[in-house]
Amino acid sequence: MDFIKNRRSVRRFAARPVEEGLLRSLLEEAERTQTMGNLQLYSVVVTRSDEMKRRLAPCHFNQPMVTGAPVVLTFCADYHRTSEWCRCRQADPGYDNFLSFLNAATDALLYCQTFCTLAEAAGLGLCFLGTTVYRPQDIIDTLRLPQLVFPVATITLGWPDEAPAQTDRLPLSAILHEETYQPVTPQTIDRDYAAKEALPENLEFQRINHKATLAQIFTDIRYTRRDCESMSQGLLDALRRQGFLS
Repeated sequence: MDFIKNRRSVRRFAARPVEEGLLRSLLEEAERTQTMGNLQLYSVVVTRSDEMKRRLAPCHFNQPMVTGAPVVLTFCADYHRTSEWCRCRQADPGYDNFLSFLNAATDALLYCQTFCTLAEAAGLGLCFLGTTVYRPQDIIDTLRLPQLVFPVATITLGWPDEAPAQTDRLPLSAILHEETYQPVTPQTIDRDYAAKEALPENLEFQRINHKATLAQIFTDIRYTRRDCESMSQGLLDALRRQGFLS
């Protein structure tokens, strides 16, 4: 499993296409992942055409890998298909609620991660776009997602045309709690964040942005309170329109 230890996000892709047979094989194999109630509450929209990638790009703040990747995959929480199955079989579905969204979103993210692992094991490169839930309504409109379908993850996929450096990770002590959650203290913060804060690239981020700490890069620039609150409202509005907050 060294490929997991060595994995990195790829944002530049070779012109070589991702073969349809390979993509379908990986998507099918990923269906063996765990799923709530064996319902497979997910769908994936495959985008290959340049026109559709151009239309999706603004939904992801025009990150260049959206139009540069051979394939863009949008993984969706999907209770539409299951609800229609119920109606076709004389059953009354009650899945227009937030719990059902959480179940379907969990299913979709598990499926997405399994696919990512399989794709990277096959030599493909990919980048996970966290922007999917920032502007979900734009994605819903572009991909014509029906009620009870909601985008939760996007992957840009292709054969790598770069070998970027790995990004840092916190030590295991930062995330591991035995039996019960252990309090976070100034001492554990110092222990777990010292290496990240000392990285030359992070110190350079602080310098060029005139910030006293790395944390301020996140709170004042990357993920501000105003942006988080605004996008949270957009997310709730989209969930309501898609029928998950009836």
